[in-house]
Amino acid sequence: MKFMKLGSKPDAFQAEGSCVRYVSSELATDVIVNVGSVKFHLHKFPLLSKSNKLQKLVSEANEESPDGIQLVDFPGGPRAFEICAKFCYGVTVTLNPYNVVAVRCAAEYLEMTEDIDKGNLILKIEVFLNSSLLHNWKDSIIVLQTTKSLLPWSENLKIVGRCIDSISSKTSVDPSVITWSYTYNRKLATSDQILRSGLKLAEKMESVPRDWWVEDICELDIDLYKRVMLAIKSKGRMDGGVIGEALKTYAMRWLPDSVDALVSEVHIHRNKSLVETIICLLPSDKAGISCACSFLLKLLKVAILIEADDSSREELIKSISLKLDEASVNDLLIPARPPQTTVYDIELVQRLVAVFVANEISKKDLKIIEKNGKNDSDFVLGHGSWLKVGKIIDGYLSAVARDRNLPVSSFIKLSQSIPEMARPIHDGLYGAIDIFLKEHSALTKSERKNLCGLMDVKKLTTDASMHAAQNEQLPLRVVVQVLFFEQARAAAFNNGHDAMDPPRKTEENWGKTVPENRKSLRKQMDEMKIKEEDSLKNGKLAKRGSKNRGSGPQLLPSRSRRIFDKLWIVGKGLASGENKSSETSASSQSPTSMIRGETKSSGSSSRHRRHSIS
Repeated sequence: MKFMKLGSKPDAFQAEGSCVRYVSSELATDVIVNVGSVKFHLHKFPLLSKSNKLQKLVSEANEESPDGIQLVDFPGGPRAFEICAKFCYGVTVTLNPYNVVAVRCAAEYLEMTEDIDKGNLILKIEVFLNSSLLHNWKDSIIVLQTTKSLLPWSENLKIVGRCIDSISSKTSVDPSVITWSYTYNRKLATSDQILRSGLKLAEKMESVPRDWWVEDICELDIDLYKRVMLAIKSKGRMDGGVIGEALKTYAMRWLPDSVDALVSEVHIHRNKSLVETIICLLPSDKAGISCACSFLLKLLKVAILIEADDSSREELIKSISLKLDEASVNDLLIPARPPQTTVYDIELVQRLVAVFVANEISKKDLKIIEKNGKNDSDFVLGHGSWLKVGKIIDGYLSAVARDRNLPVSSFIKLSQSIPEMARPIHDGLYGAIDIFLKEHSALTKSERKNLCGLMDVKKLTTDASMHAAQNEQLPLRVVVQVLFFEQARAAAFNNGHDAMDPPRKTEENWGKTVPENRKSLRKQMDEMKIKEEDSLKNGKLAKRGSKNRGSGPQLLPSRSRRIFDKLWIVGKGLASGENKSSETSASSQSPTSMIRGETKSSGSSSRHRRHSIS
């Protein structure tokens, strides 16, 4: 920290209580100067020789007035006046970054200019400011902090502007050439790290990071911080990522952690101003949205809680939407506000997705891609953000599906807000639907149909299909579709075709209910066939609708097993002239008879029939 000493005489100022100051001298004092609640008993000659203002006030004052001179609204108060008075007496005074602004404003008030005396106080302070303090990083910040309590004097004297220009200019300096003291600890830590790692000291140490300055300016008040950040951005030399890190650091420094502290009447005005300021400082161009999406979403939660103005929230929603593919499910779980009855704000997430989709389509028309028939691999390569958002929304649907106040229409609307191509696998969607069905047992048949209509069974992995086949929450029609497609997929695989869908890891929210030692759907069907053949030989064939699970390893519930039997008949034994839609004729034939009929047919015809089903 820089400082400057003025004067050479010993201090003769003494105090009498807390409200009286006087100069110990052989000469009696002849003027009383009142500054606030403090009375200064001084001599006219030293004061009038340096201050044009006091010359005017003394000449206008009534000599018989016992109250002396009144200095109204004196900048800096009694402390600043005492320093100015000591300077007039030639007493040694020390100027530093903490008091220099107050003394400069006081000297301006007293008109201590060069016209009155050469080498007066104003000139000396200006030299100290411009040649020393404003050249030092930390001193510039301290000086700027002190200007807050001295407005409008500090503003009119352009001290605020000069400090801001000094700070903003220093942030843009190439970090490799920085030699100021604040970099010492960082360089020392780097040197210690090199020693511990066994590297040679001659190796070049890491340069000072570009965000070295973000913590230092966090001490500024929000109004001054805003002006500094605007000055930094206006220079156009600072990377958007560093600006984003600075905003995040400032928010973490000043925003309270608890909700109660955020919305308390004592601090809500300050918190609201802080959040709105940070939002307005966010880079507005698409390439400059360098803040982490998680930080932006947390900022949005706070903005909603403290009821920040609508324009700020809209700007924040736009920024988040541009980076929605970087979000996490937990960050999107924003509590709903009245009059909404749901636990989380579903409408807000729908808006975020809508803006994201509109922006992505504006960059590259998705309809043209789908119309040209691009395959999934091309889509994955060119639209990774779509796939990420699709996965995020499926996870979000699983999280909010447990909310019993969530209407099925909102669930469907949010699910349909992303393009179909963004969801090549429907395991996540199936998991969300499964949770919703379990938590909303009072759904009507029509609502269940519409809900399950979101899911394409052809896009379920084998493990998900196995779970769906045993899921009693699903409508019968959906189970039929799942089993039919799995039978067709198994047939295609056995005929030498490439697997239509390789097994994938199941979603956590439903995968735990599937037996750990899963077998392929085809293998289960074969085991059921063998078991029924043995039972027929022994005359102990159990009824298909039996609920006795202790008779053998029954992997599927009775309803799914009956459907399996019908699909087995359709896939294996029906001739081209038989009526395949008749459940009566299908159920009248036993699996054993159809299996035996299969052995009579040629291999090629069997393969042909399997292929036609798929």
